[in-house]
Amino acid sequence: MSQEKAVALKYDKSGQGAPKVVAKGQGEIAQKIKEKAQEFDVPIFQNEALASSLLNLDLDEQIPANLYKAVAEVFVWLMQSETKATSQK
Repeated sequence: MSQEKAVALKYDKSGQGAPKVVAKGQGEIAQKIKEKAQEFDVPIFQNEALASSLLNLDLDEQIPANLYKAVAEVFVWLMQSETKATSQK
C-alpha cells in the first residue's frame, strides 16, 4: 500500500513565473494538507504520479518546465470546478 501524498501549489495570476510548491508531505502531513484544503473549500485533484514528481521539489520552488503540461491540466480542472460551483449557487 502506497503512502498518502499531498502537494499544494500556488500560482500568481499576474503571470510572473510558474506555479510554486507551497506545501508538501506524505502520510500524516499529507492528511493535514488535505484537511486544510477541505477547511477552506479548496478542490482536491488526485494524481499520484504528479504528486510524486512534485514532492521532489523544494518548498517555494517553481515547477520545472517538464511538469508544465501536467500542472496546467490541474489548473484547467480547478477553473472548471470553480465555474461549476459558482453556477450551482
